[in-house]
Amino acid sequence: MENYALFVYIVCIMAIIIIGRMFIFPIKKILKLIINSVLGAGVLYVINIIGANFNFHIGLNWWTILCTGIFGIPGLVLVIALKLFG
Repeated sequence: MENYALFVYIVCIMAIIIIGRMFIFPIKKILKLIINSVLGAGVLYVINIIGANFNFHIGLNWWTILCTGIFGIPGLVLVIALKLFG
């Protein structure tokens, strides 16, 4: 699972860079998206470690990583809310 999540992070970051170059995004926005994705994935990982005690787990996949990367903390709250109420 750990290697798969790392692979997904790398593929998402590469896709963001490629898409960014296609549409000529400023590098500042691309770096912000990458930093948000890494921080969001880290927070999701911590939530999964803590949530293991309460039988709460959020899957680390491209959708959750991209959602937290684009929307930041509100995206993380959205993923958690969808898990709780979905």
